[in-house]
Amino acid sequence: MSELAALELSQIEVTKEAPRAKAFVPQTRVVYMTLALEGEIGVREYDEIADQLFRFSSRGVRRVIIDFSDVSHVDYRVVRPLMLRASGLRHLGGDIKLCGMSPYIHAIFRSAGANDAFDYYAETVDAIASFDRAILTAG
Repeated sequence: MSELAALELSQIEVTKEAPRAKAFVPQTRVVYMTLALEGEIGVREYDEIADQLFRFSSRGVRRVIIDFSDVSHVDYRVVRPLMLRASGLRHLGGDIKLCGMSPYIHAIFRSAGANDAFDYYAETVDAIASFDRAILTAG
């Protein structure tokens, strides 16, 4: 990866208990993977991000949060391919949530046609909570 951008991965495992309506209470395991990006994200950096998203998917991870808190610029050409990746994950029952975007980065996404393509959150914890709400609503 170039000096301008760095990719940091973290895994958050959450174990939830089902409501205690029955004597047997199954545990469900919900895994979120977070990509914390830094610097400038260009086409080359996106290729590495796409590879990581593919590895997540092949390991069964369907819920991904991409944190843009430390990103100074995003090449508009990476927005549409990221939209396609998110669409693929949604088809598999997952999603990509974006968080920590500055107004400048968000404007790049809007200009590239991704205003309604993603859920945007201020903080990572907000994105995680949105996955939790979806699980509670569906389950």
